[in-house]
Amino acid sequence: MKKLSLASLIIGAIFFAACNGSSSSDTMNSDTTTNMTSSGDTSQMMPSSADTSKMAMVGDDAKDFSKEAAQGGMMEVQLGNLAMKNGGTQAVKDFGKMMVDDHTKINDQMKDLASKKNVDLPATVSDDQQKDIDKLSKETGKEFDKDYVSMMVKDHKDDIDAFKKAQDKISDNDYKTFISNALPTLQKHLDAIEAIHKKM
Repeated sequence: MKKLSLASLIIGAIFFAACNGSSSSDTMNSDTTTNMTSSGDTSQMMPSSADTSKMAMVGDDAKDFSKEAAQGGMMEVQLGNLAMKNGGTQAVKDFGKMMVDDHTKINDQMKDLASKKNVDLPATVSDDQQKDIDKLSKETGKEFDKDYVSMMVKDHKDDIDAFKKAQDKISDNDYKTFISNALPTLQKHLDAIEAIHKKM
């Protein structure tokens, strides 16, 4: 009887130790999982709030349009300043001033919109646009007027076409509003420069 009791005690002790070991193991696994979750490991799989805040809120069509519109607007302002300085006629000088005034406003609106949508804008004009600016900066009088007016006719036709295409492609309502507001101004510019071109 004593032998049986002793055996029972030994078996019970072994069973108790096994249960505690299992419980300890489970606790350890649970703690490990908790530690992994609370550590930075899982955050590497998902963007942080800071990264998310920098992501553009619009698609590639809007981003491409923003870049082209921003660079085009900067070029118009720089060339407008040249027209006021190097233009050979008062009509060209006045047109240049209109370019500076109107495109500065449009450029500011573009900056506000891009900031709202987390879209980065270029800080300078494109290389090709800079070449045109450099070329015209060396001209004055009739030579400047001829090249500048021809460039403005072409640019504004291209701009109006690009804005209309963007209006159809871009789904964002804020961009559609911006384009709708800008198009009448661009058309006014085209009408004005074509009138100057006819008188040359």
